[in-house]
Amino acid sequence: MYVVDVGPQYEGERIRRGEYHVEFGGPEVPRKGELVTVRPAAEVEHDRITVTGPDLKDMPPDSAQPLFIKIDVAGEQLDKDLEAVVERRIHQYINYIEGAFHMGQRNEIWIRIHKNSVKKGLDSLAPIGRILIDLFTAELPVIEKMSVEFYTEPAKVKSLVESAMKVYRERDEKVLGLKEEDVDEFYGCVLCQSFAPTHVCIITPERVSLCGAINWFDGRAATKVDPEGAQFVVPKGQLIDEQNVSYDAVNEIVAARSMGESTVFSLHSALENPHTSCGCFEAIVFYIPEVDGFGIVNRDFVGPTVIGEPFSSLAGLASGGKQNAGYLGMGVQYLKSPKFLKGDGGYNRVAWLTSSLKEVAKEVAPAGVIAAIATEKDVQNVEDLVGFRQRAGRL
Repeated sequence: MYVVDVGPQYEGERIRRGEYHVEFGGPEVPRKGELVTVRPAAEVEHDRITVTGPDLKDMPPDSAQPLFIKIDVAGEQLDKDLEAVVERRIHQYINYIEGAFHMGQRNEIWIRIHKNSVKKGLDSLAPIGRILIDLFTAELPVIEKMSVEFYTEPAKVKSLVESAMKVYRERDEKVLGLKEEDVDEFYGCVLCQSFAPTHVCIITPERVSLCGAINWFDGRAATKVDPEGAQFVVPKGQLIDEQNVSYDAVNEIVAARSMGESTVFSLHSALENPHTSCGCFEAIVFYIPEVDGFGIVNRDFVGPTVIGEPFSSLAGLASGGKQNAGYLGMGVQYLKSPKFLKGDGGYNRVAWLTSSLKEVAKEVAPAGVIAAIATEKDVQNVEDLVGFRQRAGRL
């Protein structure tokens, strides 16, 4: 018997500012994360649930706190390729909990616990661990043993996030070099339809999921272990738009899974039939007409972008499962894709990046192109950006 109700009816529940007892992570907390690791059975103590650091009942109301969720799993049919898949289910299962809200993934998580649920008895993270173990082992029988550890002490969270970042990078690097032309099928995900019922995420070798958590190999692994789950095979079909990259069979799946809301997806354009978004994206592409180019802002960026709007405002324009030309949610790893915004001119069309995203882009974009892209350190508004682009010979 749980202290609060648990079930899919609570997916999509929103918890607003003033309603939560505590929020973990989010834009106000620099260090947060979650990581699933597949280990040998002998190394996993089944049903072990620990809380290291202050617990929910010890935290001031209305506060923002650091959190790292460390999950170890074991099973004869589990391998390392399933780690990201299992990890992404944390989002789904926490949202099954009455009065609990989960958004994001990896080191971008944002969790809120409603005051009413704390009053009902959810005054510790331990019951959340119990619920996660019960749901994971019930819905994914390949998981035979599982332990859940919660860390809230800032220094320990920082250390765990730094270690996890290395794991995330290793996962991302697996797919580098594989092209869409090399495979016959892509993968889809509708895990976030509880928040955006008409959103469908299409994952290709050159387009990571919007949340950044599922790449093409992860999608393949997920469909093998759970054929009826949120991830599914998407036949590629025939290429019908080479410039923006659109496939007929992909469009058929999108139309069916979005209940007819979207009928055509351009896999690599923010302007022409753009891919829809839910709200878990790591970054947002937004069009800036004054420079006929794009800005890109990541979720952790604090303050207004070059057009004066913060991430939160732009998220409202990019999310909800709607195709809104000029706005596109994306995973940060997409910056390294050879087909990055191919239909719109790629990096030649990018005018502004947050400084952290520019560091990622430097790994793949030509030096001359990167030099012409401004950050928040170079310009403060659109007028400044116009001047910057003119001096760079891009206007």
